[in-house]
Amino acid sequence: MVLNPVISKLAGKLVVLASASPRRLEILRNAGLRFEVVPSWFKETLDKRLFKAPQQYAVETAKQKALEVARRMPCNHLKTPDIVIGADTIVTVDGMILEKPRDKQDAYRMLSRLSGKEHSVFTGVAIVLCYENPNDEDYQIIDFYEETKVKFADLSEGMLWEYIDSGEPMDKAGGYGIQALGGMLVEYVHGDFLNVVGFPLNHFCKQLDQIYNKQGSCHGDTAPTLPAAVHPLPTPSSTHTVLPEHQVSFCNEIQPVTANSRPFNKGEDSEEAREDLQKIIQLMDGFKASKALFTASKLGLFDLLQRRPALNAAQVALELKTSLKGTEHLLEACLSLKLLKNCKTPAYENTELSKRFLLSEAPSSLLGYLEHCNDTVWPLFSHLESAVQEGVHQHHRTFCNKSVNRSQEVKLRFMKAMHSFARVSGKAVATAFDLSAFKSACDLGGCTGAMALEFARAHPELSVTVFDLPAVVEMSPRFHPPCTQDRLTFVAGDFFKDALPKADLYILSRILHDWSDEKVHFLLGKISDACTPGCGLLLSEIFLDEGRTGPSRGLLQALSMSDGRQRSADEYALLLKSHDFVATGIKQTENLLDAMLCIKV
Repeated sequence: MVLNPVISKLAGKLVVLASASPRRLEILRNAGLRFEVVPSWFKETLDKRLFKAPQQYAVETAKQKALEVARRMPCNHLKTPDIVIGADTIVTVDGMILEKPRDKQDAYRMLSRLSGKEHSVFTGVAIVLCYENPNDEDYQIIDFYEETKVKFADLSEGMLWEYIDSGEPMDKAGGYGIQALGGMLVEYVHGDFLNVVGFPLNHFCKQLDQIYNKQGSCHGDTAPTLPAAVHPLPTPSSTHTVLPEHQVSFCNEIQPVTANSRPFNKGEDSEEAREDLQKIIQLMDGFKASKALFTASKLGLFDLLQRRPALNAAQVALELKTSLKGTEHLLEACLSLKLLKNCKTPAYENTELSKRFLLSEAPSSLLGYLEHCNDTVWPLFSHLESAVQEGVHQHHRTFCNKSVNRSQEVKLRFMKAMHSFARVSGKAVATAFDLSAFKSACDLGGCTGAMALEFARAHPELSVTVFDLPAVVEMSPRFHPPCTQDRLTFVAGDFFKDALPKADLYILSRILHDWSDEKVHFLLGKISDACTPGCGLLLSEIFLDEGRTGPSRGLLQALSMSDGRQRSADEYALLLKSHDFVATGIKQTENLLDAMLCIKV
């Protein structure tokens, strides 16, 4: 194999694969290549419309994946790789790129489109060569693509659904894996079979051979003369073409490690070192604090101590029907978290913090949302390693072996979570801007109407409609007293399928971050079509800062691997501008959600 003569030249070099794909790992390991795996954080959100050919999109995505890792490693891993390999595989048919399916119906749509047809599988590959010297870092990139033609047999409905129900399509480009059960769908393959699996090994080996055997050592005294496909990466001071901000997020300045570099010269007993250790300890123990909060809330501890303050551990255990030992430990943990206080030793009562947010009847109660975090989010995050490795939501792994009842009770629990969240954040969002120019508003996906009610209270001249699914509208009266209905109007419908109610102002609170770019653009297009110039759109989300260093809550939420993504305020503004909405105000509320007001032009 052409890779074998290269292996000796790579000995001692740090080769990194910027992908967690188990198929790419297996292909390269079977070829004898020794490498580390550092999955790329690059968000695959390049606008496909900007590329003349699908292979260009695959190559650019591969390049950005590899560059993100090449630039992050010296910052976060404190070591510089010699080579970073990035790859992206796409399936195209009838001029359309098919990536990973969002759900079973999306997989069915993809596979039906491929049935009986020949399609192309493209893998874009980028090899980033990193050269380190005392004062600077330089990168050179070789990129290429491989195309393989694949023909599907005519597939019956039974075969399609049998394959989809196996679960295999859900993390595969185009909805199938040729190396496994998906092979039964294929009539013939013209080209590199491994390219369809996920990595064009033969083409990759030829490129390495050209670099190392024909052009000399990569890290010798002289850098190799690279093929024409190699692109030097501009340094930050360069006036060359700069990648759009939304396409890649790097550490922009990589400083050389010197004897005076603070991270490497802290004494173990210094004040800074002790503070850093405490920060790490807080991060390590954070999940324990969360679970203590969830457990105390679910057991009704705070409601009990509100009804009967100054109970001791034995009395609390008796009331909650819990063990004395377990109750003592939970009470002491809540005391340390400042959720409880000693009124007289050894009796406990709620702190003001608990009274405000952790009581069932408190106006700002978060109990419904805490229940959602405990019953749904916590189990999902217990599979975070799989989520990071696979890049997909872990609902199937979390709940597939459990009897998850999708009944009215489950829907009601989710609505309670959204209701409590909206009650806490609603006023800050509703009062963020002067809305006197608008007479009617429509809260799309407004759930129980808690957010909409805050708008009605803050702006008495504003009539507010809540637009949500029929099942949600049917259960919404459970969350408000009857008099509330005079302030709100509920309309049942699906904002992806049905006509939107007419309004001067549309409200999107915690909607866009959950959906794929395709659905986001579709929804914003519908809103834009429903609006005349001067109409408004009020967006409420967690706005990330431009450096992706915070707020951590939004970045941690992104780890759920939903179809959507978190964005900064500038990214949301650009997104809305593409649908003729211009941002006129952005408000960091210091609450659970931020707000942006846009006007249709």
